[in-house]
Amino acid sequence: MTNPIEEGTAEHRGDMYVRHFLLRLPRPVEEVWPALATSAGLRGWLADADPFEPRLGGAVELRLPDGPAPGRITAWDVERVAEYTVEGRGRIRFHLEPGHPTGTTVRFTHESEQDRDPGWRDRFEHLLAYVESSVL
Repeated sequence: MTNPIEEGTAEHRGDMYVRHFLLRLPRPVEEVWPALATSAGLRGWLADADPFEPRLGGAVELRLPDGPAPGRITAWDVERVAEYTVEGRGRIRFHLEPGHPTGTTVRFTHESEQDRDPGWRDRFEHLLAYVESSVL
């Protein structure tokens, strides 16, 4: 069986740090999308998201353990791309593709001025458990 969370890569682009992960989730896109692109779904594995306005330019605020991170939805293509740009956290992008033969492939990118690893691998373990156990 393929590891559902491939080791992430990191690179430095100018003053930005860019991290990439490839996730292979065992559910179809229409079931994975709500985990990445709804307030209830994000709360299930990442953080409370309130407000959350599901549209391009909509407000989003992630309430993380170290404080709230207000921002905007900077890319939005239903069941394909959800991108959030949040103050102090950078740009967080999920690109969904139908997996072969089943499931969903998520190409994740995080661009930030911070050089520290924000713990994405652990968060993706929570996402995997959430997707596997939820009726979305």
